[in-house]
This record gives sequence, C-alpha cells and structure tokens, in this order.
Amino acid sequence: MGKVYFLDVTNRDGVQAARLEMSKFQRTMVNYYLAQMRVSQSEFGFPFIWSEHNYIEANLELQEKGILGNMMLSGWCRAVAGDVEKALQHHKKIKYLSLSTPTSDQMLAGKFRGRLDKDSLIATMVDAVNVALSNGIEGVVVNAEDASRTDIGYLIRFAEAAKKAGAKRIRYCDTLGYESPESIYRRIYALASEVGLDIETHCHNDLGMAVANSISAAQAAVAAGVDVYINTTVNGMGERAGNADLLSCILAIKFARGIADKLEFGQE
Repeated sequence: MGKVYFLDVTNRDGVQAARLEMSKFQRTMVNYYLAQMRVSQSEFGFPFIWSEHNYIEANLELQEKGILGNMMLSGWCRAVAGDVEKALQHHKKIKYLSLSTPTSDQMLAGKFRGRLDKDSLIATMVDAVNVALSNGIEGVVVNAEDASRTDIGYLIRFAEAAKKAGAKRIRYCDTLGYESPESIYRRIYALASEVGLDIETHCHNDLGMAVANSISAAQAAVAAGVDVYINTTVNGMGERAGNADLLSCILAIKFARGIADKLEFGQE
C-alpha cells in the first residue's frame, strides 16, 4: 500500500503571500523546525535566482552537516533547460529539483501566447529533466501547473513523458483552488492508475477546501497503489487564500473519522 509523506513549500510558495516578509534566517529556522517534525522534504527556494544564492548554500551546508536530519531540500525551477543549468552552475550540492510548467489550455494561451503548443511543451519539459539528471540531480519532480483545469488525457500523456524521462513524481497543482474532494479523487486516481508514478498534491485554499482536497487526493493515490507527497505550508500561508496547512493535514490523517485506517505515514 502506498504511504503518505509531506513536502512543505512554506519557503517557496508560502513566502509568496502578500504582505508576508520572512528573512533568510527565518526561512532557515523554518527548515530546522520542519526537520524536527520529521517532514520528508522542504522546497526551500529558487536556486536559479542570484538573491537566493547565500541562503541556498547555507541551507545545503546545514543539510550536509546533519543539522536538518534526513529531510531533503529541493529547489524550484521553471521546466526550462536554461534555468536548470543556471541553478546547477551555482549550487553543486543541490540534489533535488521541482521543475514546473503550465499544462492547461488556459495557461498555455495566457502564459505562452502561442509560443508553445502541447507537444512542444512536453519536449521542453523533457529537455529540462534530462539536463537535471545528467548533471547529478538525484530526484526530479515535474509540476503540472493548473493540473485541475488540464484535460485528463493530456495530463496523463504529460506525466508519462515525465516518467519516461526519469522524473520520480508528478505534482498535481490545483493552482486556482478549483477542485472539490470528489473531483480531485477521481482525477488523481485516474492519473496514478494510468501512469504508475508517485503523486504530489498541491492544493490552494481559494474555496476553503485545500486540506480536504489534499486528504482526498492522498486517498486516491494510495488506492491506486502509489506513494503520495502532500504539499503543505506552515499555518496554511501562501498566495491569495493560502495552501494546505501542515498541521491540519497531519491531524486529519491521524484523527478524522475513517481516514486513519486508510492512510499510513511514511518516513524517508
């Protein structure tokens, strides 16, 4: 049976919340306390951005010295080969990357304005994954931005290409907080069953259902036989209405009626 892990994105997505300012030291302490909680992974920043350089290097040093225990540190990049090359040029010790690109028709039209179609989008993503893996990255997650509004057939094809390229997980992003527990269960189950790739859930709270959607998606992934990594933030902080709250997700899995016997925590 698949297990549930937590990948906290406070230091990447959470700090994008309006009117929230966190120093590099505060973000470092968040990583320290996440490690104390035995959170599996922290998406700790943007390694291709120059202003993050000292913070990224300092946290990688803490990881190397064992201060962060077994918690993995992963950087966020666009799924563009040039961004990956720039990140790895400056940060030789980073071992995990999340590579992100939009997949919905709305995002393709709005962000790329005809520069990429669905086939070239997949090709660009695969190039980025290949660059990462050929330069010593041990684990790549491919993020499907706006996955909740993406045609499920195309999403499966996108995830299959990511898996073939060597990605370890696919991130299902409910970028607009659009899902309901029932709808996300159906889509995650179809995606995980068809592709056989571990799933990440990345739910926003615009409709107040980020935690419920995350738990429902986790149940679907586990039922389909894969591991699931729930993306969370501390206190649910994040852009717009926020993300799935770390503590609430933990408590829901431990104590909510009918959940504890269906989901099991994993530990890296």
